[in-house]
Amino acid sequence: MKKIMLIAFIITCLSCNSQGKRAVLGESEFQKELNRDFKDASKSPLTKKGLKEFKGLDFFPIEAKYKVVAKFEETPNAPIFNFPTTTDRVAVYKKYGIITFSIDGKDFELSVYKNVNPKPEYANNLFLPFLDNTNGKASYKGGRFIDLYTTDIKANGTIEIDFNKAYNPYCAYSDRYSCPITPPDNYLDIEIKAGVRAYKKTE
Repeated sequence: MKKIMLIAFIITCLSCNSQGKRAVLGESEFQKELNRDFKDASKSPLTKKGLKEFKGLDFFPIEAKYKVVAKFEETPNAPIFNFPTTTDRVAVYKKYGIITFSIDGKDFELSVYKNVNPKPEYANNLFLPFLDNTNGKASYKGGRFIDLYTTDIKANGTIEIDFNKAYNPYCAYSDRYSCPITPPDNYLDIEIKAGVRAYKKTE
């Protein structure tokens, strides 16, 4: 009898704990981590009202075809590129390389960029902005970003690109941010139904 009562007590405690603290939503670790950061007031780009109403980002379903192995060609002699932003700020990047890959039998090409003067902790970070045919409809109108690293480039000259990890720039959530504007050359003539969907701002 004592054992039954003890088990019932443990189940009740676990039930109370689960109700008091909601699990982080997401189908992958990337989605869970992003939702975790958005729930954290010290990291979240959301407005106060947006943070209060936040239940989780809206993602496209994860699809294997949007995880591709691309050929990477470094561009060491590329000029410095002044990225226009959503404010008067200019972001200074250099084209670090070009990636080529295929989706649904179609060949595509994108430029990958690197900050010219990164902080030491971001020395290996690469920046992949892209536009596609979901922009302004199912996804953010200004395009989306994917984080890459120089250490992701394999010895055989390939790099894995996972569009399921595509995310919105912070200005999709609040006007207080200054975000790089995706170059028109980084447009993919296809619907990339992967990653984070469009977000409806709340004031």
